[in-house]
Amino acid sequence: MNNTSLIITIIGAINWLLVGLFQFDFVAAICGGQGSWLSRIIYVIVGLAGLWCINLLFRHNNSTQRSNA
Repeated sequence: MNNTSLIITIIGAINWLLVGLFQFDFVAAICGGQGSWLSRIIYVIVGLAGLWCINLLFRHNNSTQRSNA
């Protein structure tokens, strides 16, 4: 689950990079626009993966603190 979430989050970050640099939303382009049900599902999946990655951030900090103790 962790690796899958990281991969999905990275793909979402690349999409946002394209939006920021070139005003091109790749997800919308391949799914029929931002309002289509498929693109909305993909946006939700990317968002959930990003929330899961918050868990990874804190898990890494806790394991580092335990090893230093």
